[in-house]
Amino acid sequence: MFLIPSIDLRGGACVRLLRGDFDAETRYAADAHELLASYRALGARWLHIVDLDGARDGTRGNHALIGALARAPAAASVSLQVGGGVRSLAAVEALLELGVARVVVGSAAAEQPAEIARWLQRFGPERLCLAFDVRLDAQNVPRVQTRGWRTATALSLWEAVANYASDELRHVLCTDIDRDGALMGPNLALYAEARRRFPAVQWQASGGIAQGSDLGALAATGVAAAISGKALLERRISVEELKPFLPNA
Repeated sequence: MFLIPSIDLRGGACVRLLRGDFDAETRYAADAHELLASYRALGARWLHIVDLDGARDGTRGNHALIGALARAPAAASVSLQVGGGVRSLAAVEALLELGVARVVVGSAAAEQPAEIARWLQRFGPERLCLAFDVRLDAQNVPRVQTRGWRTATALSLWEAVANYASDELRHVLCTDIDRDGALMGPNLALYAEARRRFPAVQWQASGGIAQGSDLGALAATGVAAAISGKALLERRISVEELKPFLPNA
Protein backbone atom coordinates (compact mmCIF):
# COMPACT_ATOMS: atom_id res chain seq x y z
CA MET A 1 0.00 0.00 0.00
CA PHE A 2 1.15 3.52 -0.73
CA LEU A 3 -0.02 6.84 0.66
CA ILE A 4 -1.62 9.45 -1.61
CA PRO A 5 -1.61 12.94 -0.08
CA SER A 6 -4.79 14.89 -0.78
CA ILE A 7 -5.44 18.56 -1.48
CA ASP A 8 -9.01 19.87 -1.45
CA LEU A 9 -9.48 23.13 -3.34
CA ARG A 10 -12.27 25.64 -2.81
CA GLY A 11 -12.00 29.04 -4.42
CA GLY A 12 -8.29 28.39 -4.98
CA ALA A 13 -7.62 27.81 -1.27
CA CYS A 14 -6.57 24.57 0.40
CA VAL A 15 -9.35 23.47 2.73
CA ARG A 16 -10.78 20.46 4.53
CA LEU A 17 -14.44 19.77 5.20
CA LEU A 18 -15.79 17.86 8.17
CA ARG A 19 -17.91 14.92 7.00
CA GLY A 20 -18.52 16.62 3.68
CA ASP A 21 -20.23 19.64 5.20
CA PHE A 22 -19.45 22.79 3.21
CA ASP A 23 -20.39 24.86 6.26
CA ALA A 24 -17.79 23.03 8.37
CA GLU A 25 -14.70 24.12 6.49
CA THR A 26 -11.15 24.55 7.77
CA ARG A 27 -8.87 26.73 5.64
CA TYR A 28 -5.13 26.20 5.65
CA ALA A 29 -2.46 28.78 4.95
CA ALA A 30 -0.50 26.32 2.82
CA ASP A 31 -0.35 27.05 -0.88
CA ALA A 32 -1.22 24.20 -3.27
CA HIS A 33 2.11 24.54 -5.09
CA GLU A 34 3.99 24.43 -1.80
CA LEU A 35 2.11 21.30 -0.77
CA LEU A 36 2.83 19.62 -4.11
CA ALA A 37 6.55 20.32 -3.69
CA SER A 38 6.61 19.13 -0.07
CA TYR A 39 4.76 15.89 -0.85
CA ARG A 40 7.08 15.28 -3.78
CA ALA A 41 10.05 15.71 -1.43
CA LEU A 42 8.57 13.03 0.82
CA GLY A 43 8.49 10.63 -2.11
CA ALA A 44 4.80 10.71 -3.01
CA ARG A 45 4.11 9.09 -6.39
CA TRP A 46 0.57 10.43 -6.64
CA LEU A 47 -1.32 13.49 -5.43
CA HIS A 48 -5.10 13.44 -5.08
CA ILE A 49 -6.80 16.75 -5.81
CA VAL A 50 -10.48 17.45 -5.21
CA ASP A 51 -12.17 20.44 -6.86
CA LEU A 52 -14.83 21.11 -4.23
CA ASP A 53 -16.43 23.85 -6.29
CA GLY A 54 -16.84 21.34 -9.09
CA ALA A 55 -18.22 18.69 -6.75
CA ARG A 56 -20.83 21.04 -5.35
CA ASP A 57 -21.82 23.15 -8.35
CA GLY A 58 -20.37 21.40 -11.39
CA THR A 59 -18.23 24.47 -12.13
CA ARG A 60 -14.55 24.60 -13.06
CA GLY A 61 -13.55 27.27 -10.59
CA ASN A 62 -10.18 25.64 -9.84
CA HIS A 63 -9.44 24.55 -13.42
CA ALA A 64 -6.63 27.07 -13.99
CA LEU A 65 -4.94 26.20 -10.70
CA ILE A 66 -5.13 22.46 -11.44
CA GLY A 67 -3.54 23.10 -14.83
CA ALA A 68 -0.76 25.11 -13.21
CA LEU A 69 -0.12 22.29 -10.74
CA ALA A 70 0.02 19.73 -13.56
CA ARG A 71 2.63 21.88 -15.36
CA ALA A 72 4.67 22.64 -12.25
CA PRO A 73 8.24 21.26 -12.13
CA ALA A 74 7.35 19.32 -8.98
CA ALA A 75 4.72 17.41 -10.96
CA ALA A 76 7.41 15.88 -13.18
CA SER A 77 7.69 12.97 -10.74
CA VAL A 78 4.25 13.15 -9.15
CA SER A 79 1.13 12.04 -11.02
CA LEU A 80 -2.05 14.00 -10.39
CA GLN A 81 -5.37 12.27 -9.76
CA VAL A 82 -8.15 14.85 -9.94
CA GLY A 83 -11.89 14.76 -9.29
CA GLY A 84 -14.82 16.93 -8.37
CA GLY A 85 -17.78 17.61 -10.64
CA VAL A 86 -16.63 15.36 -13.50
CA ARG A 87 -20.02 14.67 -15.08
CA SER A 88 -19.34 14.79 -18.81
CA LEU A 89 -16.97 13.38 -21.38
CA ALA A 90 -15.80 16.93 -22.10
CA ALA A 91 -14.81 17.38 -18.44
CA VAL A 92 -12.67 14.23 -18.57
CA GLU A 93 -11.01 15.34 -21.78
CA ALA A 94 -10.36 18.83 -20.39
CA LEU A 95 -8.57 17.47 -17.33
CA LEU A 96 -6.49 15.01 -19.34
CA GLU A 97 -5.51 17.84 -21.69
CA LEU A 98 -4.28 19.79 -18.67
CA GLY A 99 -1.82 17.00 -17.92
CA VAL A 100 -3.79 15.18 -15.23
CA ALA A 101 -2.77 11.52 -15.15
CA ARG A 102 -6.03 10.08 -13.81
CA VAL A 103 -9.52 11.53 -13.61
CA VAL A 104 -11.82 10.67 -10.72
CA VAL A 105 -15.47 10.18 -11.64
CA GLY A 106 -17.89 10.34 -8.70
CA SER A 107 -21.61 11.05 -9.00
CA ALA A 108 -21.77 10.07 -12.65
CA ALA A 109 -20.30 6.65 -11.84
CA ALA A 110 -23.32 5.91 -9.66
CA GLU A 111 -25.93 7.64 -11.82
CA GLN A 112 -24.80 6.73 -15.37
CA PRO A 113 -22.98 3.36 -15.29
CA ALA A 114 -23.58 2.58 -18.96
CA GLU A 115 -22.09 5.91 -20.03
CA ILE A 116 -19.13 5.66 -17.67
CA ALA A 117 -18.45 2.12 -18.91
CA ARG A 118 -17.98 3.65 -22.36
CA TRP A 119 -15.53 6.17 -20.88
CA LEU A 120 -13.55 3.29 -19.37
CA GLN A 121 -13.35 1.62 -22.75
CA ARG A 122 -12.34 4.85 -24.43
CA PHE A 123 -9.64 6.04 -22.03
CA GLY A 124 -8.55 2.74 -20.48
CA PRO A 125 -8.56 1.57 -16.86
CA GLU A 126 -5.48 3.54 -15.80
CA ARG A 127 -6.86 6.95 -16.77
CA LEU A 128 -10.10 6.77 -14.75
CA CYS A 129 -10.84 6.11 -11.09
CA LEU A 130 -14.44 5.64 -9.97
CA ALA A 131 -15.24 7.25 -6.62
CA PHE A 132 -18.08 6.15 -4.39
CA ASP A 133 -18.79 8.17 -1.24
CA VAL A 134 -20.80 6.17 1.26
CA ARG A 135 -22.67 6.36 4.53
CA LEU A 136 -23.59 3.24 6.49
CA ASP A 137 -27.31 2.65 6.92
CA ALA A 138 -28.97 1.08 9.99
CA GLN A 139 -27.93 -2.37 8.76
CA ASN A 140 -24.32 -1.22 8.16
CA VAL A 141 -24.78 -1.37 4.40
CA PRO A 142 -22.65 1.31 2.68
CA ARG A 143 -25.06 3.48 0.66
CA VAL A 144 -23.74 5.77 -2.04
CA GLN A 145 -24.23 9.53 -1.80
CA THR A 146 -23.79 11.85 -4.76
CA ARG A 147 -23.67 15.53 -5.77
CA GLY A 148 -21.05 16.63 -3.29
CA TRP A 149 -22.44 14.21 -0.67
CA ARG A 150 -25.77 16.04 -0.56
CA THR A 151 -27.95 13.42 -2.29
CA ALA A 152 -28.59 10.05 -0.64
CA THR A 153 -29.31 7.07 -2.87
CA ALA A 154 -30.57 3.54 -2.25
CA LEU A 155 -27.60 2.17 -4.18
CA SER A 156 -25.17 0.12 -2.14
CA LEU A 157 -21.43 0.30 -2.73
CA TRP A 158 -21.50 -3.36 -3.75
CA GLU A 159 -24.21 -2.74 -6.35
CA ALA A 160 -22.41 0.32 -7.67
CA VAL A 161 -19.16 -1.59 -8.24
CA ALA A 162 -20.97 -4.67 -9.60
CA ASN A 163 -22.42 -2.47 -12.35
CA TYR A 164 -18.91 -2.48 -13.82
CA ALA A 165 -18.10 -6.15 -13.27
CA SER A 166 -17.75 -6.85 -16.99
CA ASP A 167 -15.81 -3.69 -17.77
CA GLU A 168 -12.18 -2.69 -17.45
CA LEU A 169 -12.52 -1.30 -13.95
CA ARG A 170 -9.26 -1.14 -12.03
CA HIS A 171 -9.26 1.83 -9.62
CA VAL A 172 -12.04 2.56 -7.11
CA LEU A 173 -11.87 5.21 -4.41
CA CYS A 174 -14.21 4.74 -1.47
CA THR A 175 -14.77 7.44 1.14
CA ASP A 176 -16.62 6.82 4.39
CA ILE A 177 -18.27 10.24 4.63
CA ASP A 178 -18.92 10.13 8.38
CA ARG A 179 -15.20 9.65 9.02
CA ASP A 180 -13.91 12.12 6.45
CA GLY A 181 -11.99 14.91 8.16
CA ALA A 182 -13.06 13.60 11.56
CA LEU A 183 -9.71 12.01 12.55
CA MET A 184 -11.53 9.07 14.13
CA GLY A 185 -9.74 6.24 12.33
CA PRO A 186 -10.63 4.55 9.03
CA ASN A 187 -13.46 2.08 8.59
CA LEU A 188 -11.29 -1.04 8.38
CA ALA A 189 -14.23 -3.43 8.17
CA LEU A 190 -15.58 -1.59 5.12
CA TYR A 191 -12.34 -1.86 3.18
CA ALA A 192 -11.70 -5.45 4.19
CA GLU A 193 -15.16 -6.34 2.88
CA ALA A 194 -14.55 -4.37 -0.31
CA ARG A 195 -11.37 -6.34 -0.92
CA ARG A 196 -13.14 -9.63 -0.21
CA ARG A 197 -15.98 -8.89 -2.64
CA PHE A 198 -13.88 -7.34 -5.42
CA PRO A 199 -10.27 -8.58 -5.08
CA ALA A 200 -9.30 -7.52 -8.62
CA VAL A 201 -10.03 -3.86 -7.89
CA GLN A 202 -7.21 -1.58 -6.76
CA TRP A 203 -9.05 0.00 -3.82
CA GLN A 204 -8.19 3.45 -2.49
CA ALA A 205 -9.33 4.09 1.08
CA SER A 206 -10.30 7.58 2.20
CA GLY A 207 -11.65 9.01 5.43
CA GLY A 208 -10.62 8.95 9.07
CA ILE A 209 -6.84 8.60 8.99
CA ALA A 210 -5.54 10.24 12.16
CA GLN A 211 -2.22 8.60 13.05
CA GLY A 212 0.52 6.38 11.76
CA SER A 213 -1.01 3.17 13.07
CA ASP A 214 -4.04 3.78 10.85
CA LEU A 215 -1.82 3.38 7.79
CA GLY A 216 -0.54 0.01 8.93
CA ALA A 217 -4.07 -1.15 9.74
CA LEU A 218 -5.30 -0.12 6.28
CA ALA A 219 -2.38 -1.89 4.63
CA ALA A 220 -3.43 -5.06 6.44
CA THR A 221 -6.85 -4.93 4.75
CA GLY A 222 -5.19 -5.25 1.35
CA VAL A 223 -6.17 -1.88 -0.13
CA ALA A 224 -3.81 -0.54 -2.78
CA ALA A 225 -3.65 3.01 -1.50
CA ALA A 226 -4.70 5.27 1.35
CA ILE A 227 -5.64 8.91 0.87
CA SER A 228 -4.94 11.41 3.61
CA GLY A 229 -5.48 15.14 3.76
CA LYS A 230 -6.03 16.55 7.23
CA ALA A 231 -3.62 14.29 9.12
CA LEU A 232 -0.80 15.27 6.76
CA LEU A 233 -1.70 18.96 6.70
CA GLU A 234 -1.65 19.04 10.50
CA ARG A 235 1.46 16.83 10.73
CA ARG A 236 -0.19 14.27 12.94
CA ILE A 237 1.91 11.42 11.52
CA SER A 238 5.62 11.28 12.31
CA VAL A 239 8.30 10.95 9.67
CA GLU A 240 9.18 7.47 10.93
CA GLU A 241 5.58 6.37 10.58
CA LEU A 242 5.38 7.78 7.05
CA LYS A 243 8.51 6.01 5.75
CA PRO A 244 6.88 2.68 4.82
CA PHE A 245 4.34 4.56 2.70
CA LEU A 246 6.32 7.63 1.48
CA PRO A 247 9.83 6.44 0.67
CA ASN A 248 11.66 9.74 1.12
CA ALA A 249 10.08 10.69 4.46
